[in-house]
Amino acid sequence: MENGAARTAPTVIVAIDGPSGTGKSSTSKAVAAKLGLSYLDTGAQYRAITWWMVSNDIDVTDPAAIASAAGKPEIISGTDPSAPTITVDGIDVAGPIRTQEVTSKVSAVSAVPEVRARITELQRTLAASAADGIVVEGRDIGTTVLPDADLKIFLTASPEARAARRSGELKGADVAATREALIRRDAADSSRKTSPLAKADDAVEVDTSDLTLQQVIECVVTLVEEKRAAE
Repeated sequence: MENGAARTAPTVIVAIDGPSGTGKSSTSKAVAAKLGLSYLDTGAQYRAITWWMVSNDIDVTDPAAIASAAGKPEIISGTDPSAPTITVDGIDVAGPIRTQEVTSKVSAVSAVPEVRARITELQRTLAASAADGIVVEGRDIGTTVLPDADLKIFLTASPEARAARRSGELKGADVAATREALIRRDAADSSRKTSPLAKADDAVEVDTSDLTLQQVIECVVTLVEEKRAAE
């Protein structure tokens, strides 16, 4: 990082929350890269532990079985925004965690309090060790994981816009079916007892429905730069 401005800028912790299909990952990665910050996709960590449960034949319909296994896998997240990595017990799982099987089970696994406690601890450790600051994206970052984040952003978008984006990512996916799946996932994540998907009281809400990805990135970069200037 040769940019002297980025080096002397105050360390900033940015929490970006919101449901699937709002452009969270693409925005968070781009903002982190642009501002010389680390980047953490917390959803990938929940997918990783879900992948491990499925691979080890843990019954993901049994919260007690999930809870007793939650401490077993070693999950390591690389926080370079240009090449984020995730491994479980030394295995690169960046591809396997995106399968439909993992996607369909991640809400059930991540609703278990022991899983959330384990992953939250990992997330806080990574945020605390980011020398220049970090962009952390997820669903409960501003409310639960990093309630003292310097800047909290909540991305929203209409179910239609989100489904169109998500089915574009999942090649050949049916937009209507994708929309129904997103609404179900939102309901599950918003109603769970432990760390539900929710907007923090002090978060800045950005509706991305009618914005291009580039516009969303510029909006968030401006918010971070304003925060840094105020420090």
